Amino acid sequence: QLRPVESGGGLVQPGGSLRLSCAASEADLDNYEIGWFRQAPGKERDFVSCIDESSLKYGSFVKGRFTISRDTAKNKVYLEMNSLQPEDTAIYFCAAVQARDGCSGYPRNYAYWGQGTQVTVSS
Repeated sequence: QLRPVESGGGLVQPGGSLRLSCAASEADLDNYEIGWFRQAPGKERDFVSCIDESSLKYGSFVKGRFTISRDTAKNKVYLEMNSLQPEDTAIYFCAAVQARDGCSGYPRNYAYWGQGTQVTVSS
C-alpha cells in the first residue's frame, strides 16, 4: 500500500518560502496522480495543487506563488511555496491515486494520504 510521506514544513516569516516534499518508497510516483491539500484548524481541507503526467493545477488562492513539480530520479513531488502569508498556515497533506486522465482537486478522489506537515507563517 502506498504511504506518502511529507517533509519540509516549519516556521517561516511572512514573505518567506518553503519547499515541501512528498516521497513514497513503495511505488513509482510517476504512476500516480499527486495532490497537495491543506487544512487549517476548524476549516475544511482545501485543494492546493496537483500533478499527473499530462497536467498540473492550482487552487484559486495560489495566485502564482506556489509551484508543483516532480523529480523522477528521486521519486519525489515538490511544492515550492513563495510569498507565504499568515493565512497559509495549515497542515499540508500529500495525497496519491493511480494515474488517470487529468489530476483532481477533490480530496475524495485520492486513495492514499500522508500524515501531513505543519506550515506556520508568523513573525
